[in-house]
Amino acid sequence: MKRAPDWDLYQTLHAVVRAGSLSAAARALGLSQPTVGRHIEQLEQTLGLPLFTRSPQGLRPTELALALAPSLETMASAAQAALREASGDADAVGGVIRLTASEVIGAEVLPALLADFHEQHPGVVIELGLSNRPEDLLHREADIAVRMMRPTQTGLRARRVGSIGGGLYAHRRYLQRHGEPRTLNDPGHAAVGFDRDDASVRAIGVSHPALTRDLFAFRSDSDLAQLAAVRAGFGVGGVQHGIARRDPNLVRVLDGVLNFELEAWVVMHEDLKASRRMRLMFDHLVAGLTDYVKTSRP
Repeated sequence: MKRAPDWDLYQTLHAVVRAGSLSAAARALGLSQPTVGRHIEQLEQTLGLPLFTRSPQGLRPTELALALAPSLETMASAAQAALREASGDADAVGGVIRLTASEVIGAEVLPALLADFHEQHPGVVIELGLSNRPEDLLHREADIAVRMMRPTQTGLRARRVGSIGGGLYAHRRYLQRHGEPRTLNDPGHAAVGFDRDDASVRAIGVSHPALTRDLFAFRSDSDLAQLAAVRAGFGVGGVQHGIARRDPNLVRVLDGVLNFELEAWVVMHEDLKASRRMRLMFDHLVAGLTDYVKTSRP
């Protein structure tokens, strides 16, 4: 019976696929480049097929390597989740919690909540990933997620904290220079919005005939970059009411023309309710985001 390859070999393959080179994978794993090369050769010998071809642009994964990539990602996420679970006793308030949130919520709202949590529970190490892509909690890419949409997977504990409202805003300095816009596509004004990806606009159900890429003088698929451009006085863009109310220089414009609402949910894997630190963080986020939602109404 053929012996299955060691996990270490698959871990190396995962690193090379993600990094695109032996040297970058070696740095990520803390190994030497020759060791990484030997791992790949050993795995290729065991599987009986090549995993990479060499090109001027570096290593190119073969069809086999690409087919294995999703399973390797799942294995890596499960291994990281196991390490987080082993980092603290179930009843202790210590260990690692990995969170994921959208860019704006993660950068603008969560830091104050997490700082407060850490003051109360200094033994907890917090990892925060910012992404508008929903992380797969069932495969433990994260422990707890703050999502801007209703979760659809089963096996999750989810709490809806309310709807976050938003509208169009501009910096006071910008309005002093250009006056208030009369329409969304007013030719005397600069608009801030998406570049190549309009998924965020489609997700919140906003519809307006002028709302296309051609409208924007500042284009970025990063919500944080868009928010920074509005704050810098570049032009008019969408901002959550709760964030705008924290900055006296942001002024609402075109009220009623382009309003939006985002459902906010706190979600974690059902199995994590046995962990005290996870329960405490879950409840802390629900309470803190509920307060934030109250400031985000029109």
